[in-house]
Amino acid sequence: MANAMIDSTPFWRSKTLEEMTEAEWESLCDGCGRCCLVKLEDDDTGRIHATDIGCRLFDAATCRCHDYANRSKTVPDCVTLTPEAVRTLPWLPPTCAYRLLGEGKDLPWWHPLVSGDPQTVIAAGVSVRGKVHANEDEVAEEEIVERIVAWPLRWPKAARGKRPV
Repeated sequence: MANAMIDSTPFWRSKTLEEMTEAEWESLCDGCGRCCLVKLEDDDTGRIHATDIGCRLFDAATCRCHDYANRSKTVPDCVTLTPEAVRTLPWLPPTCAYRLLGEGKDLPWWHPLVSGDPQTVIAAGVSVRGKVHANEDEVAEEEIVERIVAWPLRWPKAARGKRPV
């Protein structure tokens, strides 16, 4: 009996975003929570500004949605990511797996699918854990602009390059 070669190429390297199963697609989310932060768009420049305020459904302790399955009913402007959307949304964080793969890049060392450990997204400083100070229902609309922060739209130093030894 001949030995069959087993393809050990991870699905995100062998499939396009469109070819992924629902489970594969959902597994791309690293649980960082950056996309769940309230963002503002400058009407004059179109520039996106992130805040340290989470969506009303965002659980800052777990960096997950309280009601993911029904999020669009509760938060009508919650964006459902699709392959087309991830290639065009200007506010997706640069660390986002969907964005990276949509741009033809690979997943970084700290992504749980690569590391095998969901804690590496926290260790690399990519997670918003400990950085979200309120949800949108707790901040007056006129105060949101005061909560603009730059870090969600940047790569953390610890996340750049190769995995530390």
